[in-house]
Amino acid sequence: MTSAAANGNDSKKFKGDIRGPGIPSRVIHVRKLPNDINEAEVISLGLPFGKVTNLLMLKGKNQAFIEMNTEDAAQTMVSYYSSVTPVIRNHPIFMQYSNHKELKTDNSPNQVRAQAALQAVNAVQAGGMPMAGGMPMAGGMPMAGGMPMAGVDASGGMGGHSPVLRVIVENLFYPVTLDVLHQIFSKLGTVLKIITFTKNNQFQALLQYSDGLTAQHAKLSLDGQNIYNACCTLRINFSKLTSLNVKYNNDKSRDYTRPDLPTGDSQPSIDHQAMAAAFGEYYGAPGIISANPYAGAHAFPPAFAIQQATGLTMHGVPGGLAQLTMPVAAAGRMGFHQLSGGHCVMLVSNLNPERVTPQCLFILFGVYGDVMRVKILFNKKENALIQMSDGTQAQLAMSHLNGQRLHGKALRVTLSKHTNVQLPREGHEDQGLTKDYSNSPLHRFKKPGSKNYSNIFPPSATLHLSNIPPSVVEDDLKMLFASSGAMVKAFKFFQKDRKMALVQMSSVEEAIESLIEFHNHDLGENHHLRVSFSKSTI
Repeated sequence: MTSAAANGNDSKKFKGDIRGPGIPSRVIHVRKLPNDINEAEVISLGLPFGKVTNLLMLKGKNQAFIEMNTEDAAQTMVSYYSSVTPVIRNHPIFMQYSNHKELKTDNSPNQVRAQAALQAVNAVQAGGMPMAGGMPMAGGMPMAGGMPMAGVDASGGMGGHSPVLRVIVENLFYPVTLDVLHQIFSKLGTVLKIITFTKNNQFQALLQYSDGLTAQHAKLSLDGQNIYNACCTLRINFSKLTSLNVKYNNDKSRDYTRPDLPTGDSQPSIDHQAMAAAFGEYYGAPGIISANPYAGAHAFPPAFAIQQATGLTMHGVPGGLAQLTMPVAAAGRMGFHQLSGGHCVMLVSNLNPERVTPQCLFILFGVYGDVMRVKILFNKKENALIQMSDGTQAQLAMSHLNGQRLHGKALRVTLSKHTNVQLPREGHEDQGLTKDYSNSPLHRFKKPGSKNYSNIFPPSATLHLSNIPPSVVEDDLKMLFASSGAMVKAFKFFQKDRKMALVQMSSVEEAIESLIEFHNHDLGENHHLRVSFSKSTI
């Protein structure tokens, strides 16, 4: 192997068959390491996945070889890091299977250091607390470049703390996704599992690190920090759970060590019975845990005002968001980077071309932001471009509407490379497929501080109705919503305010189509019906 030849006789340190590239092996080839990498940091990459049995450092080539105790551990590790690029000191690290099946090392000074580091880690895993060749220690753990080394034991025994953190996001003025949490918390160590849910109108998460010490470090670093400027405050405690049981990999839960898990097709991602007792310890009497990361989100951060002074953002977060409002020095250490503003144009595909119009898309996407323009593509009428007033609103609409069914077809919503939707040139008629709504009176969010910001919920079978005139009674509204052929399952006026009501349709798809049809419907007496999705059921 050419990389091994760089260290002279290091090429002799391999023993075993030469294997083809990409074939699983206990030995993992790690590339693009920073110049000042130490052995403990390299070992820490493998610890969450099993025991590291050998290490070969090729510092002159910024490479290393890690040998795991089993091929399964190596496969889990390679699979995990193929979806979550590890970062050490702002350097993205790359890894692949080696074409050797085991390592054999000698007594060169380079290898003596590697073996000393391995022995120290193994002693810690066995419960001892040796000094590792002069390496600083943290509670018995080797320190990797001043940071507690990720890894050791997922039982939570290290440092007396659970490796599972309970995270509550307060002041939720913008939806915080599972991916945003992963991006933030993985700066401090390898995140193995996350479950998100909403309880008592608070967005919460359970997040499992590989060991209690890393969890403690993350708690000390992030507790009380704001994800966005002056909002979305992290409140972090240790969980009494020592391990999370994740059944599905989707937008509500993720097991990063098990990429083979099914998505669950929007089934609740929490094993309620198994975890009810644990939740009860924290939350009092067990209640319904909604595994929906957006319930309760109720405002957009001011456009381009998210901690501009610090210039702290993170790579990989959709829409260029999640700028941590922490001191610049700390952020520099944690590897946060500058990122440009978000896209405000979405591409919506898999539409039903017989039924969908620009007005229909304007009303639906207008639930999550102010729609400026809509263009149904002339030659591909199952596709449309939708321009929102800013990238934050586009991200919010995409997160809520992607995958929802409209007129029998599941919408696919992605961010478009276009920065705006072009209007047809004067004299070039496009059959009314492009509409400009920039001056529409129906925008829900043009008033700063509008109460509509606090009523943004994902599509649901229950609709919230408002602006109902006194003369309109329950039967009038039930007949109205049944007139489109939909089934009304339940109806209820608000006791304290009969200008508002809830109506429950037979499915989310029927509710979406009813909202499109009856939002802004003229009820007489100068009252136009306002319709939005509700978090409640009747």
